Amino acid sequence: MSLTLKPRTQVRAKISSVGTYVPPRLLTNADLEKMVETNDQWIVERTGIRERHLVDKGIATSDLATEAAKKCLERRGIPASEVEAIIVATVTPDMLFPATACLVQNKLGVPGAWGFDLSAACSGFPYALQVGAKLVESGAHKKVLVIGADVMSSIIDYTDRATCVIFGDGAGAVLLEPCEEGEIGLIDFWHEIDGAGAVSLNMPAGGSLNPTTAETVEKKMHYVHQDGQAVYKFAVRKMAEAAEKILDRNGVAGSELACFIPHQANKRIILSTAERLGMPEDRVIINIDRFGNTTAGTIPLAMQTALDDGRLKKGDLVLLASVGAGFTVGATLLRWEF
Repeated sequence: MSLTLKPRTQVRAKISSVGTYVPPRLLTNADLEKMVETNDQWIVERTGIRERHLVDKGIATSDLATEAAKKCLERRGIPASEVEAIIVATVTPDMLFPATACLVQNKLGVPGAWGFDLSAACSGFPYALQVGAKLVESGAHKKVLVIGADVMSSIIDYTDRATCVIFGDGAGAVLLEPCEEGEIGLIDFWHEIDGAGAVSLNMPAGGSLNPTTAETVEKKMHYVHQDGQAVYKFAVRKMAEAAEKILDRNGVAGSELACFIPHQANKRIILSTAERLGMPEDRVIINIDRFGNTTAGTIPLAMQTALDDGRLKKGDLVLLASVGAGFTVGATLLRWEF
């Protein structure tokens, strides 16, 4: 049997819509002062965070992801039934299985869609973005939902002042579609991982290495454990390196970027990267003060902030960058097309 394959013209993927959601409940620095030995000045100076949103009991990652997806589709003006694939980037799935994407698919009511979860911590969204883009660029799908969502409060020890001041809950979704004539969309990406950094930022129990027992619970092994100095030093170096590599490879200077949308882990890391790129601060999107670090949710939440502030418009050259547990590193160069 012989097959005759029709030639396929090059398809490019673009972001055609964004939607975000954060739970209404706030945890401010003043609240944290009553919970652990810390203060507002210390938190703001070291992280840039003033408040973060937390879910109420019984609200899971799939709930936040679904709300963000609904807003994304509403902005695009299409029914959920047109979605063909759903990729959820998260490190706080509702449960180990099934995938959170299955739960989102059911809550959205999309019987024909398939999907899966992707685990890359704070780099989860840009990693999922590239996977979704390849589904579009291959010609396999025309509408792919990429969601970054995390309920970090579910894995944070609120007696540990090193971590409880950092994280919040939130979600963001984008719709990927083929570019129309004259559009460019996603241009290039640079990803890398360094597994040697796993010891510096992890959740030790709950997996196959340390299954849940009374002992793992007692030892607080189901919470985020972080070597703050090691993570900070790696992130400062690698976010800038990844950004420089992708810009150099594409012949783009930092001054040519209209918008830099970084992962919101620490304001000092963000500003250090922007300085190395030669970018003025007014082109750098920072909203960590209002949301904290929502892990896979930070970049789409920052996209929404840029749109709300009128700092992101069609035709803009945009850079995304992230560093996360793993260690994971990611950078994406794209044209904004809506």
